Amino acid sequence: MNATECAESTERVCPVSGEVLGRAPLPSSVPPLEPARLVSLSRPRLRAMIMAAAAITECERVLRKGGLNIVGEILRGQGTFYEHDHYPADDVYDSETGSQYYYHAHRGLTGEHGHFHTFLRQPGSGAGQTLLSRSGRGPGCSAEDDAVHLIGISMNAGGWPIGLFATNRWVTGGQWRRAPEILRILPRFKIDHAFPSWPVNHWISAMMILFRPHIEALLRHRDAVVAAHGRKQLDSNPLEDRDLEVTGYLPIDVDAWIAKVEAHSGGA
Repeated sequence: MNATECAESTERVCPVSGEVLGRAPLPSSVPPLEPARLVSLSRPRLRAMIMAAAAITECERVLRKGGLNIVGEILRGQGTFYEHDHYPADDVYDSETGSQYYYHAHRGLTGEHGHFHTFLRQPGSGAGQTLLSRSGRGPGCSAEDDAVHLIGISMNAGGWPIGLFATNRWVTGGQWRRAPEILRILPRFKIDHAFPSWPVNHWISAMMILFRPHIEALLRHRDAVVAAHGRKQLDSNPLEDRDLEVTGYLPIDVDAWIAKVEAHSGGA
C-alpha cells in the first residue's frame, strides 16, 4: 500500500482519552490518565525531548518532500495490505538494543488506519517470530519469549500519528512487566539501522523520547486498570480477558506538543 492508498483507506474511530474499550466506566480507584506536567521534568529530560523533536521534524520533512508519509513508507513494497498481518512480515528488530516494532490494523475504529506496536527484548535475543496471530489473539507466552510490549502508536488514514495507547497482555503476547520495570528499560529503545526505512526507524525511536510523559502515564494507568479489573473478576486472569483490550488512550498532536515543549524549555 502506498501513501495515496493509505489516505483513501476506511476511517476508524479512536476512543476518547483514558477510555477502556468495551468496559464500563472506570472505578474511582483508577487515577486520571494524564501525562506529567512539563514543569515537573528535569532539564536533561527536556533537552532529550527537544533533540527527539528535531529528529521527528526532520524525518517527517524528508518524507513529505518525497510525497510520502510514515504508514505509506512502512507499507511500501509490501504487497496487498491484510488486516492482522505484520508489516514488515518479520517485524523490525535491532539486535544490539533488543528493540522491535511492527505495523498492522485490526480494530475497525473510525479515525485510525492502523497502529504500531513497540517492544523490547533482551539485546541479542531471537526475533522475527510474530507475537500476534492473524486471528488477532496472542499465541501465549513461552519461557523463551522475552518480548515486553511498550506502547501502541495510532496512525490516521493520512499516514500520521494521532494517539498513543496501552494494551492488556493477551493482545500482543510476550512477558508482562509492571510500569516501573518497563520505564527503567524504556530509554534503551532504539532502532539503529535502515531496514525497512531509515526515516521510519529514526522517527519511531524519537517518538518514544518526545512522548515519554504520555507513555509513563499510559503504563501506570494500565496497571491500575488491570488491577481494578482483577478485583472485580476474581475467578479469571485479567491479563487474558478478551473484554479488556485497550486499557487507555491519549490523543496526540505532534506539532502542538513540540511547540509546547520548546516554549517551556526555553532552549534547555
